[in-house]
Amino acid sequence: MSGTPPDDDGAPPPDADDPLGLAREIADSYRGTGAPLRPRRRRTDGSTPRRRKSREDPTTVADALGALVRQQGWDDRLSAQRVFTDWASIVGPEVARHSTVDGYEDAVLHVTTDSTAWATQLRLLAPRLVARLNEELGDGAVLRIEVRGPQAPSWKRGPRSVKGRGPRDTYG
Repeated sequence: MSGTPPDDDGAPPPDADDPLGLAREIADSYRGTGAPLRPRRRRTDGSTPRRRKSREDPTTVADALGALVRQQGWDDRLSAQRVFTDWASIVGPEVARHSTVDGYEDAVLHVTTDSTAWATQLRLLAPRLVARLNEELGDGAVLRIEVRGPQAPSWKRGPRSVKGRGPRDTYG
């Protein structure tokens, strides 16, 4: 034992080589209760104990935005907007290569295709696609699909346009 006398409670003073013990000794002296402390158990698995979250704890942006979406009631509308990002995975790569989603409004999906043949095919597949979309996005998210084929070119503008009556039969 070292040459220093024991403290008032009979415990020997902490060694100079044990700074953690010295810090505990100082903290115990400020407590003022005088009650003996239980020895601390060290966790062998290296984990830290879980504590309850308080209001002052920092939160992630994703958690804050998720809470805002739930609070405002935007869950259904946001899940329905997934049709724009997940179109290829929902309908398949072949259909997605020839069609694009133009809009979604009031549970009606507007799709444009690159040919009239694909427009006809999508019109025939519409009931199956509506069922698949509702399965992925939530029941009732899509009620109807409006399919449009490619739009015909307009002759009203451009380098070859004619002011007046426009193109006519010149073989007359």
